[in-house]
Amino acid sequence: MIACSVNKVTKMFGGNIIFSNISLEIQENERVGLVGPNGSGKTTLFKLLAGQEDPDAGHIHWKKGLKIGYLMQIPDFEDGLTAKEVLMTAYDELLEMEEKMRQLEEAMSLEQDQARLNKLMESYGHYLNQFTLQGGYEIEPNLEKIAHGLNIRDLLPRDFSTLSGGEKTKVGLALTLLRNPDFLLLDEPTNHLDLFAVKWLGSFLKNYRGTVLVISHDRFFLDEVATKILDLADGELASYHTNYTGYVKEKEERLLKEFHDYEEQQKKIKKMKEAIKRLREWANRANPPNEGLHRQARNIERALERMEKLTRPQLIRKKINLEMEASERSGKDVVLLQGVAKGFGQQLLFTHVNIHLSFGQRAAIVGENGTGKSTLIKLILQELSPDEGKVSIGSNVKIGYLSQHVFSDAKEETVLDSFRTEIPVAEGEARSILARFLFYGPMVYKKVSQLSGGERMRLRLAQLMYQDTNLLILDEPTNHLDIDSLQVLEDALENYDGTLLAVSHDRYFLNKLFNKVYWIETGVLHHFEGNFDYAEEKMKALLPDNTDIFNERSNEKVSNQSGSRSLPVKNKVTRDHSLEELESELKDLEEKISSLDLELQDIGDLERLQQVYAEKEGLEKRWHEIFDLLE
Repeated sequence: MIACSVNKVTKMFGGNIIFSNISLEIQENERVGLVGPNGSGKTTLFKLLAGQEDPDAGHIHWKKGLKIGYLMQIPDFEDGLTAKEVLMTAYDELLEMEEKMRQLEEAMSLEQDQARLNKLMESYGHYLNQFTLQGGYEIEPNLEKIAHGLNIRDLLPRDFSTLSGGEKTKVGLALTLLRNPDFLLLDEPTNHLDLFAVKWLGSFLKNYRGTVLVISHDRFFLDEVATKILDLADGELASYHTNYTGYVKEKEERLLKEFHDYEEQQKKIKKMKEAIKRLREWANRANPPNEGLHRQARNIERALERMEKLTRPQLIRKKINLEMEASERSGKDVVLLQGVAKGFGQQLLFTHVNIHLSFGQRAAIVGENGTGKSTLIKLILQELSPDEGKVSIGSNVKIGYLSQHVFSDAKEETVLDSFRTEIPVAEGEARSILARFLFYGPMVYKKVSQLSGGERMRLRLAQLMYQDTNLLILDEPTNHLDIDSLQVLEDALENYDGTLLAVSHDRYFLNKLFNKVYWIETGVLHHFEGNFDYAEEKMKALLPDNTDIFNERSNEKVSNQSGSRSLPVKNKVTRDHSLEELESELKDLEEKISSLDLELQDIGDLERLQQVYAEKEGLEKRWHEIFDLLE
């Protein structure tokens, strides 16, 4: 059944057409990826679907009664709420119902009149049945599951208004998932997530009982989640019934066929025009002119006019023009960390860290959010000093740094001024360079503070390209770039003849470019000579029973040898229970709770209802205890 249909929709902005006459259908339970260049109108289409904006022409139809959940890139809520309170707004109706039940319980305990008591009991039974059916007893487990998967439990007690943009986005994503809508609209949900949370989210969406439409530039994530791809580019929308990898192949085949059809039509048009010209020449040579030949020429001319002309397909889309070259060779040893430890306050991030980068090597740093990846980068940039150990930078090393927070302190500088501040060239040359990064004409006078995340990243890449570097340090470089720009960046980095060090959550990017991985896990830095997939397999082997590293989280603390600061480590299973026993008991409890849920729906007797409710509460308490042990 069709969940949503878009019929010949047009949207304009400031007199410019963003897209025109686009149509699409999304079936229930489909998982659809929406791709396209930055600025093609993907987020605008989402706003139309979410009802936040109206189309200038055309219609959007939804299945009646469908519940829609829309994740904006940066959600907003009233001041004074903690992140957990923001998440609990997903259950406003259930919490109101729970409060009504509490009031009824109090009234029943005080009521002496049997007739009125029976009425109260009947009302209570109705509320309890609805509360159970709508998942009232799963509020805390669901919140815990999603907060755990997205690695945001440490954010829950914090004031939402004080969170960074990335942290707000993660909480907004959790809220959208907790609301459990029939149709999920997710705009770049993997931005700001670590590898572990991206993996968890992909698994969650694959098993989601509803329809999913997601904008993403993460190719691995799209392959995992999407079974259909929509490509929005140049004001047109094309549909591909496959995952991202299949879409790339099919799109190329379509383009080649379209170009072949276009060329064949051009040949036919040329022959028809030549035939018209010849027939008229022959007709005019006759004396008197041959009307039959003129008639044939007119017939061909009318056929040519009626022919539906094919548009020349754009085989190569406009992309940034990026080339990276090392200015000159550095010494053999580029970066050397020996026995480094770093922490803040009483929390130790990592200890005994050793890193050695030689000239020309390509290394990636991976790990959960909060484990110290960016801190390691700051130590290498010498923006921070280690608590223990030594950080050395080799001779003649010239560093180019790409921060994940590009121009976060942007003032009122224009794009042109900002570029020339870093790269002292004449205005004409600067404009020529910026055009290679898709900043055309008046766009160079746009204020940096008004640029989108992708535009800021392009501006910073333009600066980096013309800086004197032989060591590139990249902190989440794939954030905000569209897939076309990502591919250009990858090609440029692949041909870069200097040294590369990057932090990234993009598996595709990591596997393509890096053959050395430093993996931070529970305060320890592991080193692997291979790409990310190889490092992942090796990390699994280090864990007991090949536990899935993407379902592990480090939250408890143990003392280090000195006893003065704490280091995060994986929770351990207690001595009295094996991992298998706990997992088996957890599974049994889940089945019993599910069985009790079904029983609660059919119970009419209040006394039995209360007994089952009490039994379920006890099982859920035990479920939480085992869940905590397994973590």
